[in-house]
Amino acid sequence: MTGRTYSGYPARAGTPDPRTGRRSAPARRIRDILRARIRSGVYGNRPLPSESQLAADFGTSRNIVRDALALIRDEGLVDRVPGAGTFVVSDKVVQGLDRLRGLAETFETGSDRVVNRVLLAEVIPATPIVAERLELTAGTEVVALERIRYLDGVPLSLDASYLTADVGAPLLAMDLACCDVFGLLEAELGLPLGAAAVAIEAVAADPTVAGLLEVRPGSPLLFLERLTYTDSGRPIDLEYVRYRGDRFSLSGRLHRTPVTPNRGAAVPNERG
Repeated sequence: MTGRTYSGYPARAGTPDPRTGRRSAPARRIRDILRARIRSGVYGNRPLPSESQLAADFGTSRNIVRDALALIRDEGLVDRVPGAGTFVVSDKVVQGLDRLRGLAETFETGSDRVVNRVLLAEVIPATPIVAERLELTAGTEVVALERIRYLDGVPLSLDASYLTADVGAPLLAMDLACCDVFGLLEAELGLPLGAAAVAIEAVAADPTVAGLLEVRPGSPLLFLERLTYTDSGRPIDLEYVRYRGDRFSLSGRLHRTPVTPNRGAAVPNERG
């Protein structure tokens, strides 16, 4: 069935829906398939198939394919090189949510791919929110670290960390440019970490953050707040991390605990 606009005229396939400002559902579905292919490395360093080839593959029009390509280009996944084709801009880093680990620990090749540019490393009085999270009195000294994390030479995230002074002060004399804080805490200070409370949301890059991460203002970022505890349950490290949305994603496996049906309630069959 052809969709209709508020004016009563049929909506043309592949054009933005005036009610939502979004492109057609077929274009969004093709966008999702292309994104999945890009994530799995199908195209590698090769250009994506031409619009005509993709239209034939998906059994749709070139207009819809063109809209789908525009959508993934807006996400920063691909870029069009005149005369050469459409190429994947960069692969996203996928970090699992199955265990607590630093950025460099994510890569089996070690930390040589990750370099940190230290913007701030000093002792400051804790603001009320930092003190509350770290279970300190407001104004208590904490160690503040701010770093740009680079992966393979390209900015990946802007990290702001606040550590209790007894834990953070020794870090100021250590190699913060090439080492994960988690690794330093455990390997150098002998402080075993336990768990972390994590909150994640999407935010837009303000001009300052955009400049540091080398993206356009307003670009999508993945904002992560992480409060890390020692294995004895003491909070010691509060982090605010802004990841580039075009370079980072999180993954995990969720398990469901079945809900016990009410007694006497009819149990639906598998066909619903």
